[in-house]
Amino acid sequence: MPLRVASVGAGYFAAFQLAAWQRMDGVTLTGIAEPDAARRADAAQRYGCPVWDQAATMVAKIRPDILDIATPPASHAALIRAGLDAGVGAIVCQKPFALDLATARTLTAEADAQATPLIVHENFRFQPWYREAAALIGSGRLGALCQARFHLRPGDGSGADAYLDRQKYFLTMPRLLINETGIHFIDVFRYLLGEPTAIYADLRRINPVIVGEDAGLVIFDFGAGCRAVFDGNRTLDHAARNHRRTLGELEVEGSAATLRLDGDGGLHLRPRGAAAWQAHGYEWMDRDFGGDCVQRFQEHVRDGLAGRRPLETLAAAYLRNLEIEAAIYRSAAEGAKLPLGPAGVERGVQGCGTGGGDG
Repeated sequence: MPLRVASVGAGYFAAFQLAAWQRMDGVTLTGIAEPDAARRADAAQRYGCPVWDQAATMVAKIRPDILDIATPPASHAALIRAGLDAGVGAIVCQKPFALDLATARTLTAEADAQATPLIVHENFRFQPWYREAAALIGSGRLGALCQARFHLRPGDGSGADAYLDRQKYFLTMPRLLINETGIHFIDVFRYLLGEPTAIYADLRRINPVIVGEDAGLVIFDFGAGCRAVFDGNRTLDHAARNHRRTLGELEVEGSAATLRLDGDGGLHLRPRGAAAWQAHGYEWMDRDFGGDCVQRFQEHVRDGLAGRRPLETLAAAYLRNLEIEAAIYRSAAEGAKLPLGPAGVERGVQGCGTGGGDG
């Protein structure tokens, strides 16, 4: 029996999610709730399923196996609770799933109390180049990990018209670079390198037309002497045919080899002592966003709920990303390197911002 999916939201990024649900085996898109009349009419025509103007009405009527929340962050808490009250099977919610860390912890506890899986839609770790990088690291090809760097250069943040063509709400976000985009790379670093033990951040605003920060350096300490640097600047670009495919370039250096991701999704290896890079071939599909990572993530959710694999982005695990994000902003404010305590007990950090969607 296919899993019945009901989605809330039919905006820019929700379109990738809805398209992926429709083409997947083992799921059926049974309803879409969207308050905007024009978007609702477009969704009804495009996806051919019932539409509602009120999410609560749809959820109570359908009681889906999966409630997929793809709306602005301010609505997330109420929609998660509507799903819990209706007894849905599982809830998938775009990041961040709450406006602050305290609320995120409360929502996680409420979902856990009802044994309802609350899953954060974090798709960057499902981009095919990171899945392949994780496999290469796990195979031992790189040796002991020593250093990593992600060079974020989407090139969409310069000039007076920055972000207006796609996500104009970026202009007024009080926290932009880390809250909206850097959070993905906190998760990617944790996925590839493990848990960081300390953080140092230097954040700044370059484009005066925006409110939040659009550039910064963040240094992560990991165990066994490994370090990573997130070097982000939204006003600059990188060498790529599509600057949004990878958003930048990654290097992971190990004792035996170095791995490099280019802006077109290509992976390259250079064994220690070698003078040249070797292309590393692997299979992936250039569809929708980030190498079709949305469908890869949603297939993971489908399979995880069926017990075929562990779910990687349950809210209880994702809380650590929000704790690290908050520590980054505190480090930048204090100009200090901060140790990261155990998960769930981070000292003096509460805010996790107001971003939504991806990239």
